[in-house]
Amino acid sequence: MAARIGEVIEASTGSFVAECYDLHSPPPLGSLVRTSDSEVDIFGVVCHASTESIDPGRRPVARGRDEHDEENIYRQHPQLSRLLRTTFETLAVGHRQGDNIYRYLPPRPPRVHGFVYLCEPDDVRRFTASLDFLTILLGAKEVTADEVISACLRLASCAYDDSRAFLVGAGKELAILLSSDLNRLNSVLRRIRQ
Repeated sequence: MAARIGEVIEASTGSFVAECYDLHSPPPLGSLVRTSDSEVDIFGVVCHASTESIDPGRRPVARGRDEHDEENIYRQHPQLSRLLRTTFETLAVGHRQGDNIYRYLPPRPPRVHGFVYLCEPDDVRRFTASLDFLTILLGAKEVTADEVISACLRLASCAYDDSRAFLVGAGKELAILLSSDLNRLNSVLRRIRQ
């Protein structure tokens, strides 16, 4: 059973933001996650995470001057876990209807309050069996798009028995997609090496 890690709090066709159930526990950068719009499972790649105050007008203040470890701050101030939240943003990279997986944007955004799950290795293998979703990540306006791509491929390779073969195949696909931008290609390839 896939681990339920959060809940959608903002949604659009191309991305969604989820709030984690546990403070300081976002999925790793590049993780494949899924949610739904009730009829379609929507896959996304984690591209950003943050922990911040639930009140945008109030910033957290330092509390640990006299503490010896960080956990003691939370023991001394238990309200912090209710005043802070951890969220993560994802780029939608595909969807599943029935048994068919499509590696392009879903027809509708996910539902707000929809549950978000970290994909199991079997789902990761099925989704990454085709690397067509890389064009969405390559075209992302995210400043860290190349970091997200390389993190996604490194994490996805862990779902395969032969992770090296998966990464070599991904490198070949990237070479085709980035043939006109060799500097970017080399940068991404350096980052996906394990």
